Order: sequence, then C-alpha cells, then structure tokens
Amino acid sequence: MLTNQTIAKLDGLGLTSMASGLTEQLDNPGPYADLSFTDRLGLLVDREADARDSKRMATRLKAAKLRYPASVEDIDFRTPRGLDRSVVLALAEGRFVTAHQNILVTGATGCGKSYIACALANASIRQGHTALYLRTPRLIDDLAMGRADGRYARLLSQIARVSLLVLDDFLLSPASVEASRDLLEVIEDRTELRSTIAVSQLPIDKWHAAMADPTVSDALLDRLCHRAHRIAMKGASMRKRQAPAKEEG
Repeated sequence: MLTNQTIAKLDGLGLTSMASGLTEQLDNPGPYADLSFTDRLGLLVDREADARDSKRMATRLKAAKLRYPASVEDIDFRTPRGLDRSVVLALAEGRFVTAHQNILVTGATGCGKSYIACALANASIRQGHTALYLRTPRLIDDLAMGRADGRYARLLSQIARVSLLVLDDFLLSPASVEASRDLLEVIEDRTELRSTIAVSQLPIDKWHAAMADPTVSDALLDRLCHRAHRIAMKGASMRKRQAPAKEEG
C-alpha cells in the first residue's frame, strides 16, 4: 500500500518517469537486486531527467519549424559541392551559437543549402539552444502586416529572443527600401547577442545590390557578415540525385 501511495505521489508531482521506473523495478526486481538504495534512486532520477530533456528538445524542435527534419549525420559529404566536412562538423558542435556568430550559406538552387542550415539548427537544438526557421520573403510580408496591425514590435521581439535564426531564401528577390529596413531591424536586434544563418542563392558579393537603400545595405551587411562563417556550395541539384526523404534543398 505504501509503495502504491509513493507511485501515486510521484505521478501527482509530475515525476511520471520516476513513477514508471519505480513500478518497473518492483515488477521486475531481478536486475536491481544487487544495487544499493542510492544506486536504484540514481537510476530513477536519471530516467526522469532523460525524459524531461527529451520533452524539452521535442518542444524546441516543434517551435523551430525547420523546413527539413535534417541532421548532420545524414549530410552527404561524398557528392562534390564545396562542403568541407571538418568545417561543417565543427559548426555542428554549436560554439558559433554560444559565441553569437553567424553563418552565410550560398549556392545554386537545389544544392542542399536549406538542408545544411536545418541540420546545423537541429544540432544547436540538441545542445539546448532555441531556433527558428523563416523564409525571408514571408518574414518581410509578416513584418509589413505587423506594422499595419500593431504587431510589428512584438514580432521583432519574438524573433530577437531566439538563439539561432535561420533566414532561408535571403534576398531571393530585390528588397525594397522598407523591406531592407525591416531586415536591418531583425539583424540589429541579434548582433553580438544571437546567431543567424542566412541562406541565399545569391553570392555574398551580390547582396549589397539586391537592397534598394545603399546606406541600409551597408549597415545590414556589416552586422550580418562580421565574424561570419561562410559556406559556398556548388554543383548540380541534389534533387536529381536523392530520394525525396533524403537530403535536398
């Protein structure tokens, strides 16, 4: 009876994994017979901690809205496309996030840019960081609508809090003066405080001309490109090489 009450109290306290672990130990005592009370308690605490870590990671992954369920382990380094395995694996360790550095990924459509960005974001989430994937054209539209309906400051604040922001299709089409200023606001809020991965079909040396306001363009690129890691990809579209479930983008 006392054991049942203990399990019920564990459940009531939200320690459901400890409760199920204790039930398992009682139902199958053999593997635990030679363990001390402290060791058995340690197993229960570890089980609860692991379950909570998994739940937090699942929550962060859901909130990130990554375009691809990508992982660094599934990146194709064999296909020639300018990827340096050692560089990508070093970035996957997440030090660039803790150092508030950026990554600029460029290359032709279909060469795997978005997948690489999502894989690095996934790796950062597994290390405890928050992340958010946004297509830049959609972001610009949302900010323009936010300015009209009063959500502008709140949207900027929400984006600014994310540890790692992935801006896909960056400057896919020329940015107007207003759009350039909105992008500057996003990047300004994150400079030296958070990290950004910008993914673009345009080479970096074409970014300045893709924004209508040269002064804003100077300011934005100075902040985005300073201390940024660069990944310049090349080669044919990965969509022609791989099955839909594998790497592409």
